[in-house]
Amino acid sequence: MESIKTVSKERTERLAWLSKIALTPDEIERFTDQLNRILEFAKALDSPEVDAADPTFHVLDLTNAFRDDREEAGLEREEALSTAPKVKDGFIVAPKIV
Repeated sequence: MESIKTVSKERTERLAWLSKIALTPDEIERFTDQLNRILEFAKALDSPEVDAADPTFHVLDLTNAFRDDREEAGLEREEALSTAPKVKDGFIVAPKIV
């Protein structure tokens, strides 16, 4: 991916065009400045000094509780449909959500 050093006015105009936002020349100047400040802040996150940081750990010895992946008996179709509030042609009917 291309590494952007600074944001130009042209790049801000292109970004506004892609976003379907109409910007005045003053807004382009202001947004270009703001984008460059954001980019400078983000560059500081690229290389944090972590060599001196102590490794973190969890105070509790937690492990994932996995179960065996095996087939188990489920509900029969009629039993599952018997608990549904509305059934049509062997299927559960749910309210239309638009």
